[in-house]
Amino acid sequence: MKNKKLFLPIVITFIAVVAVTAFWFIKKNMPCKDYMSLAKYYGNNGNGYTVVLEDKINEEKALYQKGHVYIDYNLVSNTLNKRFYWDSNENLLIYTTATAVITTHINSNKYTINKSLNTKDYVIAKLKNNKLYIALDFVKDYTALSYNLYKNPNRVVLKYEYGKKQKWIQSAEETKLRFEPSIKSPILVDVKKEEKLRLLEDESKDSGFDKVISESGVIGYVKASDLKEAYDYVPKTDFVEEEYPHTLLEGKVNLLWHQVTNQTANSTLLNVISGTKNVNVIAPTWFATSDNNGSISSLASYDYVDKAHSMGLQVWGLCDDFSPDMKIGNVLGRTSRRERLEKNLIAEAIKYSLDGINIDFENVKSKNGTDFIQFIRELGIMCRNNGIILSIDNYPPANYSAYYAREEQAAVADYVITMAYDEYYSGSEEAGPVSSLSYVKNAVTNILNEVPAKQSVIGLPFYSRMWKETTRSGETKIKSEACSMKYAEELVNDAKADITWDEERGLDYAEYTKDGTLYKIWLENAKSLELKLKEVESGKMAGVAFWKAGMEKKSVWDTIEKYTVQ
Repeated sequence: MKNKKLFLPIVITFIAVVAVTAFWFIKKNMPCKDYMSLAKYYGNNGNGYTVVLEDKINEEKALYQKGHVYIDYNLVSNTLNKRFYWDSNENLLIYTTATAVITTHINSNKYTINKSLNTKDYVIAKLKNNKLYIALDFVKDYTALSYNLYKNPNRVVLKYEYGKKQKWIQSAEETKLRFEPSIKSPILVDVKKEEKLRLLEDESKDSGFDKVISESGVIGYVKASDLKEAYDYVPKTDFVEEEYPHTLLEGKVNLLWHQVTNQTANSTLLNVISGTKNVNVIAPTWFATSDNNGSISSLASYDYVDKAHSMGLQVWGLCDDFSPDMKIGNVLGRTSRRERLEKNLIAEAIKYSLDGINIDFENVKSKNGTDFIQFIRELGIMCRNNGIILSIDNYPPANYSAYYAREEQAAVADYVITMAYDEYYSGSEEAGPVSSLSYVKNAVTNILNEVPAKQSVIGLPFYSRMWKETTRSGETKIKSEACSMKYAEELVNDAKADITWDEERGLDYAEYTKDGTLYKIWLENAKSLELKLKEVESGKMAGVAFWKAGMEKKSVWDTIEKYTVQ
């Protein structure tokens, strides 16, 4: 009897432990049946439409007015179509194609295509809280994209990554798409049997869930065991991207920049061309932006062009932005001024029968990068319409100058010229070569990541820089001057300085001391030039350009001739 009294509590305790264990086991393995509010999931408080870009939820909301969705301009230009341009100074939205400039004013349903008036049944662009929004249907007219609208909550799902392989998958049975990779995570949406889902991440060994996005734009996790095998899918579109035609020379470009500072200098053409070999383009520095309204100064000459053409040379008039009386950003950032500059350049090119225009804008700031490339797009249309070649001079590719958008330059213009010199320039804080071999090599390698070889021209120097270092009271001051090949050699010879080969830089080097000043110079000559030309040849570039006519020794043309055979 006593044993029974002792046994009963043990049994009860055992049953209780089993019950608690069973309850805990069931609770642990019982899926969460709660649904998360999609409004909370999207962070949508009812204001505007959530934007889902392929497989990402955008922070900026879209507007929905009178049956049309409006997307933030920055989202459009940065993600969907970079050729939309907003002039906030003159309240103009502009889109450029290979042949047309399309323009609309804010809060208008009217737009022009090359000044021809057209109308939409909706307002094309509008401002709200100082932000520009563009009708998605208008963007879609010029962009490969599709979209769908969904309610509860309001959202727009955009597809625009065509031609890229994606992973998709189908559900094997009805299942749940959850917020996190756990059966304890809240449910976002129900998934029907055979429903298609885009696979974002394969099954995690720890969780057993795949990360997916539904066609309605909900991103979450589904049990891998509830899904079929994944398959590859490449989205396609009926939208046909417009091709930009390019006017290119039949052979290699061998361009010689000719610095012309006054009308008298135009008469030196025959002299600077004498002794050259295979030069087929002369680029006189005739034009300069002269004020903040789009005006230009001109030193163009009929006689110069006639003589050049008689020698089989094309003439590409150069325009720079070096004038101290203006800032190029003030011109490029306003459409009326930018158009005036474009028209002035084209008028001069037509008036003097120029074969090309060479843009050398070296003072563009990052804040005006989009304005600059819009200028190139618009000028490109005018050049194509008039059979004029458009080329642009650029610094070698670097992060600090990425806003020059060389890839887009190549798309909308004809040639992109990389100035592979001024590695060390007048403002440098230490002495160094104008153009070391590695500098040119890197320029060739890096520009080919952005510009097709058939459109890429490498600019090389005909000059060196003599550096002068003076030390007083422990402080060293440095200054320099640019020297022609002949003058540089004369300075070194007169000083009886030893010349040594700098293997790392690919240049002859000399230094000497005179009157307490240390002189240093890396000499550009036929030997150094040939090494650079070999790098250009290895990249199969469109050709070379040289700064500047008259600074070379005539003997270097024998070397250049070997690498510029037409």
